[in-house]
Amino acid sequence: MSLSTTASRRLLKEYKELLTGSTSATSKTAIQLGPVVDDDMFHWAGTVLGPDSTPYEGGSFKVDIEVPVNYPLAPPRLRFTTRTCHPNVSFQTGEICLDVLDTQWTAAWTIHATCLAVQALLSSPEPASPLNIDAANVLRHDPVAYDGLVRYYVHKYAM
Repeated sequence: MSLSTTASRRLLKEYKELLTGSTSATSKTAIQLGPVVDDDMFHWAGTVLGPDSTPYEGGSFKVDIEVPVNYPLAPPRLRFTTRTCHPNVSFQTGEICLDVLDTQWTAAWTIHATCLAVQALLSSPEPASPLNIDAANVLRHDPVAYDGLVRYYVHKYAM
């Protein structure tokens, strides 16, 4: 069996679980996922809602998901298509710096679980490993200003 066949079967299984509601009800409303085109299981789109009690609350963030042919052995590539002000997200490209998308990836992760990790990252920025150095510096030196900056960008781009 080829890698792409294995990946296709796994993606189809994950997609069916999303459609049948096998994921928790709370996370289903906070994250919406699916293939961009029904016959291309290797390109998905998602929407991640900003977590409650964070400056991202109320925002709806679009995510582009490219799945490699050797999935689930290799992680999908996720990037925000909604402009996102966050230390671990490139403001220009939407690239996301998250360990489960790189060194901590295992085949046990699903696309849905990966999006939950991205949503959790919105709640817990890591300014020590920034893709957006400006946001990281503001967070380090003035967390109140960081919250205001994030709320501005959420209002401008994610609502």
